[in-house]
Amino acid sequence: MTASVPSAAITSVRYQGGPLRGITLKVASVCCFVVMATLLKATQTIPAGELVFFRCFFAILPVVAYLAWKRQLRTALYTANPRGHVLRALIGVVSMGLGFFALTRLPLPETTAIQYATPLLIVVFSALLLKEQVHLFRWSAVLVGLVGVVIILWPRLTVFSSGNMDDGATIGAIASFCAAIMAAFAMMQVRKLVQTERTEAIVVYFFISATILSLLTIPFGWIMPTPEQAVLLICAGFAGGIGQLLLTSCYRYADMSVIAPFEYVSLILTIIIGMVVFSDVPTAPMIIGALIIVGSGIAVILREHYLGLDRVKAREANTP
Repeated sequence: MTASVPSAAITSVRYQGGPLRGITLKVASVCCFVVMATLLKATQTIPAGELVFFRCFFAILPVVAYLAWKRQLRTALYTANPRGHVLRALIGVVSMGLGFFALTRLPLPETTAIQYATPLLIVVFSALLLKEQVHLFRWSAVLVGLVGVVIILWPRLTVFSSGNMDDGATIGAIASFCAAIMAAFAMMQVRKLVQTERTEAIVVYFFISATILSLLTIPFGWIMPTPEQAVLLICAGFAGGIGQLLLTSCYRYADMSVIAPFEYVSLILTIIIGMVVFSDVPTAPMIIGALIIVGSGIAVILREHYLGLDRVKAREANTP
């Protein structure tokens, strides 16, 4: 479900207020993204590529309006790495398309829970591809979290017992996990971009590039939305754009380790919405697996927080 620009794009700034404000903005951003996912799922028959187009195109409008109000629009259009933005958008569009496709095949909370695997996969890929040092605690937390993913996926993977790839839930589960994998690669690309690019440039160029790239899916079967579907799609795009602005702002007020755990509020919201709006009752494997993933994710976040404090103390101790 996570269709936002990764929060790693947020540049380092001095905190301008207490953590409560940052937490409030984070929860508000989570609510916006849940609303976005709910609206997209409610369109029912719209192809995934078309969902990506509407989500990105109409998200540009509130983002551009905000940057114009802040007089940052000119800096948002400056880039020293246009190819990097295109690559990030290409990976992001694939991830978003797979995630939206999964929304059309699986219950809303299930797709949300599976894509919580993204931060765990980032740890794995960072260690294997970027040779970052990962200690035993984080490896243990990641492995436990991935066990949670398997618990959620296993009942859906009927292909291994029946060989029937026409099962929509099976294909949706595979698509959702692949979306989490691609989202992890997108985050790694953002890590490279932040070395030379401003946050607003990463956001704006992603939405512009993703909008253009999504048009390449037209030959695969776009349809004319009904008036009701068009309203849902447009509102979803605006909700995604507003959610992105709130997400960008929340990290100005508190440390990431304080705010990041509130991402998991989306699980509660999607379970409630899934039951009330779509009549989707969460299964026991989905609840158990989600709790395991959330627990391991929070463990990694807290561990990084303590390591960060230790690094600060070490620097202070070595400062003359």
